[in-house]
Amino acid sequence: MPGRGEAASEVQGQTPTMPDVKIDPPEDADGREEPEAEEFGELLKFTLGGFVGGLAVGGLLDWVGLQRSAVGQWIVRTISGEGESIFEGLYALRRRLRGGAGSMAEAYGWGKLLGMAVPWIVDWGSRLMGVNVYGVAGFYIPFFYSMSDQMGANVSGLLFLRRRRGGWKDALGDYARNAVMLTSLAVILVVPAGLLAARLLGFSPTTQVSTSLETIAANLCWLPPLVGWMQERRRARRIHRGDRGGSGGGGIG
Repeated sequence: MPGRGEAASEVQGQTPTMPDVKIDPPEDADGREEPEAEEFGELLKFTLGGFVGGLAVGGLLDWVGLQRSAVGQWIVRTISGEGESIFEGLYALRRRLRGGAGSMAEAYGWGKLLGMAVPWIVDWGSRLMGVNVYGVAGFYIPFFYSMSDQMGANVSGLLFLRRRRGGWKDALGDYARNAVMLTSLAVILVVPAGLLAARLLGFSPTTQVSTSLETIAANLCWLPPLVGWMQERRRARRIHRGDRGGSGGGGIG
């Protein structure tokens, strides 16, 4: 049996271990949990990809002489106005398959994907009813291609807040303080007025490239992801400054 001196030397030679400690999520000043990193930067890249794809397809269709093809306009508007929704839906599906925790960005992506079919119904239904899709009367068609997925994203985001907060009162309060959701609501309200004004001033999408440009101009869906990305950057800088400040005051007196 070891003596008292041997036991003491063994204790001194051991490296102390820290007990497992559960660290609660950081909170804002008002006591709410700090939002998770939403990865809106990925969604912003998807939006730009849709714009480039729509212009490329529109230029190709004009080159082969299909400037006023209804099917061509459907394809061009879908890519220009909803191309990012396909990518964002795949992003949401990828996160779900990986088993990641639900986030606002994921809810946003699912909402945009589910809203994609609305403009197809509006477009082809208007053509069947004889609406002049090139004139003032057809101003709303590019609006739905550009904003129906945004409306779906806005509703999906609100439902995500409802599930997270457990009640409509708290969810609506979070919605009113969420810059991404408010930006989304603002573009939904502003875009139709701009499209109507352009048609009244004489604009008409008589080529596939002009169809793509009109849809891209109306597709302000990149603004909410941009706001979210900027929030991520500010949050990361704030956390970094906090870490540096905490590590600088650890000296022993």
